[in-house]
Amino acid sequence: MKALVTASALLFCSAAFAHNCPNEMKAIDAKLGASPSMSMADMDKVKSLRAQGEKMHKEGKHDESMKALGEAKKMLGI
Repeated sequence: MKALVTASALLFCSAAFAHNCPNEMKAIDAKLGASPSMSMADMDKVKSLRAQGEKMHKEGKHDESMKALGEAKKMLGI
């Protein structure tokens, strides 16, 4: 029974985590909309990571998506 509860919790967390990609993209878009002060090279990198995250999300590769989006958020300071 304990194993079933653990497995269910992990499955639920994975599904919730996978569906967080759009929220991460929204946060990045909001920060980009505020015209953060950063170099053009860094801005290009953030936009590339954001695009990569969206592509991976659409392909169902949520771990890779969250990694790219997390790196973009870190660069933006969010």
